[in-house]
Amino acid sequence: MPTRPHHGFTAVDQQEDPNSWVTVLDKLRAEPFYALYKERVLELLAPRAGEFYLDVGAGTGDDCRAIASYANCGVVAADRSLTMATVCRVRVGIPATVCEAQELPFRDEVFDGVRADRTFQHLLDPVRALSEMVRVCKPGGRIVTVDPDYDTQVMESPDSALAREVLRYRADHMLRNGTISHRMAGMFRDVGLHSMQVEARTLTVRDPSAVDNVMGLRSWARTAAANGHITIEDADRWERLFDSIVQSGKFFYSVTFFITVGVKLQGVR
Repeated sequence: MPTRPHHGFTAVDQQEDPNSWVTVLDKLRAEPFYALYKERVLELLAPRAGEFYLDVGAGTGDDCRAIASYANCGVVAADRSLTMATVCRVRVGIPATVCEAQELPFRDEVFDGVRADRTFQHLLDPVRALSEMVRVCKPGGRIVTVDPDYDTQVMESPDSALAREVLRYRADHMLRNGTISHRMAGMFRDVGLHSMQVEARTLTVRDPSAVDNVMGLRSWARTAAANGHITIEDADRWERLFDSIVQSGKFFYSVTFFITVGVKLQGVR
């Protein structure tokens, strides 16, 4: 029986080189698309001076620093990885707690707002994690999440059937919740949040190195074959097609991110 691979971000500290994942986050943060949607997430969180915010799945903590700078407010990072928490503390100077998103070690209603950026796609129990974010948020506070939704992927390929199969593998097997983002608004309503907004931001990539260096797009078929989802011959064909598309200058890949925001009302737990 093939085993389901886990994305490296689910077990950073167990990787051969945990700091390589810090490099991945640094590369992503340098991409203009990521910088722009992060600005919008910050606007929707609407931090205010003197208040106190939580970033769940904070990674390197650079977004925490941006929140603190935006409003001269307090920010705490939470991440399951000791490697990432250490970077938060040492490189960024942000207090960081090592914990699971579904078991936040904070008192009820202690934060004025909570956010999670590209976190829910990796969680074992996203519903419980969202409930925890609501629990630790004060009434009137905002909860903001953003994730890519791999149901929205498209890629230029002369073999569209094979491309769909490989992209489907990314969506359904390479991530724990690769298609959760379009369902977040419903989850927000289920946990009692109000005034929901959903905004879409679409990443379009023409430079294959920008995707392959941080997402490993060319390698997805090989991983699918190793886990019994496609044949080795199909993996070989995917790589040949990928290289030919790149050489022809026709490379195109796209995926849509959904930003969801909701407000906690008095009495919601």
